[in-house]
Amino acid sequence: MTDRHTPVWADDPGLRYDAHDLPYGQDQRVQWPGAHSQDPSWSHEQQYAHQMHPGAQQGEVTDTGSWRFDGRTSAYTDQLTYDTFAPYDPYATYTVAEPVPAPVPVAPEPEPEGPGYVLPPVLESSWAVDTGRGRLLGRLVLLCVLLIQAGLSLRLRGTAFEDEALYVLAGHYEIGNILHGTPVPGDFEGYFSGYPKLYPVLAAMVDSVAGLAGVRIVSLVFMLGATSLLYAMTRRMFDVRAAIGAAALFSVVQSTVFLGNFATFDAAAIFFLALSAWIVVRTGRAPVVAVVLAAPPAVLAFATKYAAGLYLPTLVVLAVLTAYRHRGLRALARGVLLGGAMGALLGAGYLFAGSLGGISQTTTNRAKGADTAALLLQHSAEWGGLMFLTAVGGSIAYAIRPYMGEMPWLEQVGPGRFRRVALGVLLTGTALLAPAYQVHLQTEVSLFKHVGFGLLFAGPMAGLGISRLVGPHFRHPQLGIMLYVLTLVFGMVQSQQNYSFPDSREMTAVLRPMVDRKGTYLAEEHEVPAYYLRDVTGYAQWQGTFGMDYTDKKGKRYSGPEAYGAAVKDAKFDVIVLRGTVTPDVDTAVTDALRGNPHYRLAAVTRFTTSKGDGAYRIWVKR
Repeated sequence: MTDRHTPVWADDPGLRYDAHDLPYGQDQRVQWPGAHSQDPSWSHEQQYAHQMHPGAQQGEVTDTGSWRFDGRTSAYTDQLTYDTFAPYDPYATYTVAEPVPAPVPVAPEPEPEGPGYVLPPVLESSWAVDTGRGRLLGRLVLLCVLLIQAGLSLRLRGTAFEDEALYVLAGHYEIGNILHGTPVPGDFEGYFSGYPKLYPVLAAMVDSVAGLAGVRIVSLVFMLGATSLLYAMTRRMFDVRAAIGAAALFSVVQSTVFLGNFATFDAAAIFFLALSAWIVVRTGRAPVVAVVLAAPPAVLAFATKYAAGLYLPTLVVLAVLTAYRHRGLRALARGVLLGGAMGALLGAGYLFAGSLGGISQTTTNRAKGADTAALLLQHSAEWGGLMFLTAVGGSIAYAIRPYMGEMPWLEQVGPGRFRRVALGVLLTGTALLAPAYQVHLQTEVSLFKHVGFGLLFAGPMAGLGISRLVGPHFRHPQLGIMLYVLTLVFGMVQSQQNYSFPDSREMTAVLRPMVDRKGTYLAEEHEVPAYYLRDVTGYAQWQGTFGMDYTDKKGKRYSGPEAYGAAVKDAKFDVIVLRGTVTPDVDTAVTDALRGNPHYRLAAVTRFTTSKGDGAYRIWVKR
């Protein structure tokens, strides 16, 4: 709406409507005074309009309030206003207004001298926030880590080790027993370090298709999976950068590199332990009952290799600590549920599996050796000490501060000191279980492999340690790179030394025409020729040098090295294969019995070279 002003002349009685006229604004006609009328009652505005439009006889009011003359709207509407001017003075003097002077420009102050290039501001959070971009970069780095791990493992070359040959060969006999009911030639359940119907069966199935190389590839897949699960578990517990550090260090220690190309129980057991630990961490905020999902892989790890049972208590305590921050004392229910589920599954497995004498012989009641504690601790430090020290450093740094300076505002909302200290002690201390137990047993057998089980659990704290070493915003990346390179170099050298097996290809080639399915054969590390010559011999035909009882022709009973000497004198074996380093006492007894024995002749000597020096297989054949 606009303010409208009614002209003065609109009040003239000659222009007013009658009472019966339509309201103002409708389409109606009004009578306009004649063109020659000079009514003195007209106002000045009426006379001016009449003079400007002398030909207009009639007018009409439009909707906008203007006057229409002969169909054309007048330019002079009733809203029109006019400017007011001062009266004209002919004697006035014209004065020019003085212009306003323009402001004088002020020179800007000189900028202070500074560096030629200024770094852009860095976000406080950096990689500490687990964003989508951070996860993508982490996975790309993890892929590179896995490729390096695979290359380090696949570079190892060698014929079958005695344990590899034994497990794969036993798997073939177990498959025959399962499918056809054929008897198993040996009490594998009595002395195997894992249940013989699990990994050996898998290894034999792969061996039938892809040979020993294929079985070793399966171990590589298990170890790559363990590294990936360690990355996922550490990222869940801390952040992406700590996860990369954990995976990088674990992937190049000698036990990981070695087991990645070694066809035994160990790689599968480590994978199942890693899977169980990841489930425990992943379900930390889920309903309490979800932790039961970690029980089957944990029990499967124990069944695959009995030594993995040493780490089941760690999983139970980890289930409590990962939920303690959010649930408080209610987190104890997670530990109770997980422990109960594992106990129930182990009980059910024992009922269906039958005799498991191997648990006692290889794990709980293993025969003690003669290795000193100083030697075992020294070798444990060589094989995993660098990663263990990194985990110790990470545990100490985590106990002092939950976060680095990248996110200072989170100092007050992090986990409590009790949980931080307990988590560091649990995970880092788990790395000491295998060395401590083997110090108790005074034996170094398989220690180089068992060290890797503990390093898997110490991995998250080691990843946190290398992350703190690098510092916030990657302040000291050279320190992290140096630590990784040192670990990689040690892992490469140590794995190559431990993986140096005697080359048995020439030995088995010489034996092939000498054996059949009727003879009896004595061999040091008899599992190797039994595996390679399984198409022409049976496992029961081969006798090892680790123990035997023998009754001679006169009825006298012998045991130990004397049993081997008596059997050789009686010409019990058709072929004898010795290399003189595995069981030196038995080798000496057999060699003495062969000296001057008319029943045997030295048929061949095949030489090989290992990291410990040169050696040879000596093959005697019965005349």
